[in-house]
Amino acid sequence: MSSSTERTTDGRGRTTGSVLSGLAVAVGCVLFLGAFVWGALLYRPYTVPTDSMSPTIAPGARVLAEKVGGSAIRRGDVVVFKDSTWGDLPMVKRVVGVGGDKVACCTKKGLLTVNGTPVQEPYLQGDGPASPIGFKAVVPTGQLFLLGDHRNDSLDSRVHLTDGDHGAVPRSAVEARVDARAWPLDSLGVLQRPESFAALPGGTSQPGPVQPLVLAVVAGAVLILGGAAYGPIARRKGRGRG
Repeated sequence: MSSSTERTTDGRGRTTGSVLSGLAVAVGCVLFLGAFVWGALLYRPYTVPTDSMSPTIAPGARVLAEKVGGSAIRRGDVVVFKDSTWGDLPMVKRVVGVGGDKVACCTKKGLLTVNGTPVQEPYLQGDGPASPIGFKAVVPTGQLFLLGDHRNDSLDSRVHLTDGDHGAVPRSAVEARVDARAWPLDSLGVLQRPESFAALPGGTSQPGPVQPLVLAVVAGAVLILGGAAYGPIARRKGRGRG
């Protein structure tokens, strides 16, 4: 009688475990595939070939850029854009001025100013001024003024100051907004919105769902692997009891 009870209990335990492991795999697949597909619809990978955005984005790094319209872009955003005046390839720069802004550099402390307000830029390469050359520009309505974070080695709006739009590009030229670094792994992370731009009228943009998407992919993978591993582990334990 005792032996029969043990077998029944053990069988029920195995059945419950199999159900839970199957449920874990199913939920894991939903999380993993759902987040992957959603991410593929929202984000686009880009490679940054130059060091014009160092140290924020190293040359050769892969980034994830959310596909948003130019109207969603705010000061401080790092954007992917394409403009015929700048060339035929997508470029990655940081927005420091929007339509109507007066952008200038530099103050006595070497800071960039937007509408007369000094802007702290902790993301810049080196400890020098915000630009090795002084400049002033008024950003036309519907345009964006763009600079690289490596100001000593960036071909940006400063180079195009004599153009009709004072170096700015149309908001419609924006293809996506960079939300995160994806490669190399040691630089993996979400780009933070600069606090200095948050204090200006209009504030900064809201980050996309890249963090919850990554968490969903990781959680899904863990559930799939854990659920799939239950069967072999349970069989080994069963043979051990036998």
